[in-house]
Amino acid sequence: MSFSTKKATAAGVLITIGIVFGDIGTSPLYVFQAITGQGTDFSYDLIMGGLSSVIWTLILLATTKYIYFALNADNKGEGGIFALFALLKSRRIKWVIIPALIGCATLLADGFITPAISISSAVEGINNINPDFPVLPVVVGIIVLLFSVQQFGTSAIGKAFGPVMLVWFGFLGYLGLINIAKNPDVLAAFNPYYAYNLIVNVDGGFWVLGAVFLCTTGAEALYSDLGHCGKGNIRISWAFMSTLLVINYLGQSALCLQDGFHLAANQTVFYAMVPPDLLYFAIGIATAATIIASQALITGVFTLMNEAIKLDLWTNLKVKYPSEHQGQIYIPFINWFLMGGCLLVIAIFQKSAAMEATYGLAITIDMVMTSILLCYLMILRYKKFRPFFLLIFAIFLIIEAIFLMSNLGKIVHGGWFTLVLAITFFSILFLYFKAKLLRRNITAYVPMTKVKPLLMAVKADDKLHYEASNLVYPTRSTHPEKLDSTVFFSLFNKRPRKAGVYWFLHLDIISDPWGVHYSVNEVIDQTCYYVRLQLGFKEEHRVEYMMRKIQSNMVKKGELTGESVFESVRGQLDEVDFKFIVLNSRVATNNQLTTFETLCVKVYRFVKSTGLKPAEDFGLDKTNVVVEYIPISVTKQLDQVLVEDCENYSNT
Repeated sequence: MSFSTKKATAAGVLITIGIVFGDIGTSPLYVFQAITGQGTDFSYDLIMGGLSSVIWTLILLATTKYIYFALNADNKGEGGIFALFALLKSRRIKWVIIPALIGCATLLADGFITPAISISSAVEGINNINPDFPVLPVVVGIIVLLFSVQQFGTSAIGKAFGPVMLVWFGFLGYLGLINIAKNPDVLAAFNPYYAYNLIVNVDGGFWVLGAVFLCTTGAEALYSDLGHCGKGNIRISWAFMSTLLVINYLGQSALCLQDGFHLAANQTVFYAMVPPDLLYFAIGIATAATIIASQALITGVFTLMNEAIKLDLWTNLKVKYPSEHQGQIYIPFINWFLMGGCLLVIAIFQKSAAMEATYGLAITIDMVMTSILLCYLMILRYKKFRPFFLLIFAIFLIIEAIFLMSNLGKIVHGGWFTLVLAITFFSILFLYFKAKLLRRNITAYVPMTKVKPLLMAVKADDKLHYEASNLVYPTRSTHPEKLDSTVFFSLFNKRPRKAGVYWFLHLDIISDPWGVHYSVNEVIDQTCYYVRLQLGFKEEHRVEYMMRKIQSNMVKKGELTGESVFESVRGQLDEVDFKFIVLNSRVATNNQLTTFETLCVKVYRFVKSTGLKPAEDFGLDKTNVVVEYIPISVTKQLDQVLVEDCENYSNT
């Protein structure tokens, strides 16, 4: 990325507009269509109440909660619900895992819906011109293309999309202004009384809030994409973009309140705003903008899952960095998983009007979870201002609870799909988390003082054959004075492994894009060493090459002889042999697992199967790696009674 996320720049603002505001910026395509019951009700109280609700939702939730409060709750520059969880986890608060996992699950569910409804709602504008035009193939083609270009990075996409979004928002403002000029009375909707009147006095007005909420469904991206763009760039661009959004909503309302206004067949409120000679342009720019709406969601999900991996809440996945900035990430598995989900939504619901019932419910739940965590963080950070933060977030939670209840009516009309997705994702995340807790019940490390004498004894045992001149174990241990218990088991508990030199290798990925650094700690002179290898996040993981180079450097300095332990080839080959042992733990058969624990273990294995294989995880050449499975005890062991019936060792 060509701009710093720590300060606001013109380039940063432009790229931010391209990355962050697509989802919330395309809401005008369908919000008033949903508020008016697909264009069937244009009564004054409904339109003014809906407009007032939209304005104050954007002010209170999108601007106050996310732009002001949430952007200040970053975790080393990263945003999103897992950033909040990480900040609270450091304070050893256990219950915060539940809202964090719920938020993650609902955002993943929303990832299936957003690209489908956004792109469909724009492309369906073609039916205003040609009612028989086949929309679905175009929508599917756009979605496949969008997910295919993710591998090139959001920086390149942002540079291309930023100017398009500027044109889109400018077009929204233009459409709004020409319609406001015809009916400026809609400016009265800034009075929140109209929103109150909608809920209290308009028949069915409470359920209309489920449609109103669609105006802020992209607000979570304002926070989750913090690591990509930086708070300064997001805040400056939002000041302009939100103004243009409100102007457009005012214009749509002004149009709806014109005497005798009605929609033609296959027409929407948004496209009814557009002058006939600009209709082709409107469809084209709207389609481009909805592609960007999908981009905002996709980059947010990438960030979310990358945080989950870092927090050990999901297995390691292949993460690529298309640019020099670590916030720019691409996760292939998540990318294709989301694409499959979007295509499934299109296949089931087919039209954007049918998808509206699936939209909003999951993201409302996510917003509630974010509010709970954000409120708790604020009252912990600013103890003197606890009453203030409790009051502010009580208001946020009341508003979001009202939206949540108004969205419950969507369940029978399609919201069930989103709910099923969210529950499924939460169940997998929660069971994986519980399995990790079971895994931590074992003794994780063995002191090196216990390892050293055993290594010397094994090396001195003439009855054992050498396994390799250099035996390398990747280790999770961050200190040379301790060793993973699984490595200890592999070394000694079966056939002891005899080698010329033992290497315990710990791999660190640093925040700089380039650079390879290492340090070596002697455990036993000429026999055992602990190596810490630090790689920039864009460096290739050529671990075998690097280990050979470290060994060669030590030979040059006289710290090792560098000879093979096998006499037949000693001095005959240019390079001495290396062997890498990668360990994979399995629950021991002598564990007494409950039904729930068994389910946790099965989910754990399923999740692990979606991630990197052990050799790939450590960046090792598969041709020189042995993957070994180690039994571990995660719960109490069997205590089975064994009764001897007879003791007779005679030969008679």
